[in-house]
Amino acid sequence: MSHERTYDRDADRLALLEATLSHAAFDGWSQKALDLGAKDAGIPLDRALNAFPGGMAELLAFYHEVEDRHMLEAMARANVADMRVRDRIAFAVKTRLQRNMRHREAIKSACSFLAMPHNAALALRVLYRSVDAMWYGAGDTATDFNFYTKRALLAGVYSSTVLYWLNDKSAGAADTWSFLDRRIDEVMQVPKVLGKVGAITSRLPNPFRVAQRMRPRGFRGARAARG
Repeated sequence: MSHERTYDRDADRLALLEATLSHAAFDGWSQKALDLGAKDAGIPLDRALNAFPGGMAELLAFYHEVEDRHMLEAMARANVADMRVRDRIAFAVKTRLQRNMRHREAIKSACSFLAMPHNAALALRVLYRSVDAMWYGAGDTATDFNFYTKRALLAGVYSSTVLYWLNDKSAGAADTWSFLDRRIDEVMQVPKVLGKVGAITSRLPNPFRVAQRMRPRGFRGARAARG
């Protein structure tokens, strides 16, 4: 019979995240912050290493996953389907930031951490996943080039709003919400412009259709062949 003590790794990850955030505000997203978080959570360092073998980069990615999940749950509870699209997106961004008011300094440190050249891939990955979650929660079903256009535009809105929010001293971050509304108003005009461009280009010869007519008989293409 084994007397080895078992533990819940998922519970450790959540406990470490919560405990480390307060230290990241002062010590940055560093090993020191993680060690202090483990001490506060009563988790031995070997278990902390097992929970986040990738160190603070992995913990920061996990933080974004947790926040994305909470945001989607809040959007579902609010039944955002009854809102205008712009209001759904505004709700998503506001929810994300309001949940983290008490961790604003830790997030400021996280931005510095992600700005380091060797963390560029991580920064892009967590940003993409967050804006993708926002559009998913908003009910977006685009599968054409609009899928990427919407996410690129929202990435700019979200990033600039976060940076504004980090330095906002107004009561209840009122200035941030006004800034967010202005940014959304600006980008909501872009699809209209793209639509007009698309209407014009649709009248021009389509090189892909021309190429398709020139294919040898029986040719299905790489995607079809893989399917």
